[in-house]
Amino acid sequence: MKIEPILTRRQFLRRTTLAAGACAAFPTITYAQAGSANDTIRIAIVGVRSKGRDLIKLFEKIPGVRIVAICDADRDELQQGLRLLEKNRPKVEGYEDLRQVLDRKDVDAVVVATPHHWHSLMTVWACQAGKDVYVEKPVSHNVWEGRKAVEAARKYNRIVQAGTQSRTDPALQEAFAYLQSGQLGRMRLVRGFCYKRRPSIGHVLGAQRVPENVNYNLWCGPAPLTPLMRTMIRNLPDSTCSLSVFCRLSEAWNCMIV
Repeated sequence: MKIEPILTRRQFLRRTTLAAGACAAFPTITYAQAGSANDTIRIAIVGVRSKGRDLIKLFEKIPGVRIVAICDADRDELQQGLRLLEKNRPKVEGYEDLRQVLDRKDVDAVVVATPHHWHSLMTVWACQAGKDVYVEKPVSHNVWEGRKAVEAARKYNRIVQAGTQSRTDPALQEAFAYLQSGQLGRMRLVRGFCYKRRPSIGHVLGAQRVPENVNYNLWCGPAPLTPLMRTMIRNLPDSTCSLSVFCRLSEAWNCMIV
């Protein structure tokens, strides 16, 4: 397969002209709907560090689901993911480029667990390739991109599920039901707090060398291909990180809690 240059965000905005559709909740994936000819759902997981690794372990436990491919622009992370799956038969294939995964006819669904800036575009591409999608939160880097993902799901008749797991937490559902019952009266103000210690992305005074194991062009994808301005490319983002790549943590968590 010939790999074309990655789309810039500007090109994405210009070229992604999909049929209009209302912005509604994503339907829940049902295995009966997405079954292959042999009733086994064959999935590819894109982004295999942290949450991606958790998802590998989760999907491995689900009857009727088989991981056939994983993908990551970081070759070291990709190899670690393959080691987790080395006992699988048939063998799980590893890729740096998502587009090679989408070319596979035996992939029924794509799981997106990449940095935030890739979520919407990967969802759109997967829908265009005839794949169903499970995409981690946040679905999009901004509202416009999120709506394009919804429109792609509608246009290509694909099942797309967003990973807002906290909204289905039994304790939270019970709390919501109590609030909605009116027993506390009319709610006029709600304040939410989320205190989580995050490691620093590293204060630097200039551009940093990109690790040799990272395909930085693919890692940036639709975001601007700017110099690396942190000590560790894999560190969790904080509010000082470039907003062309990451959402602020309030955006990433509000979609589940609010």
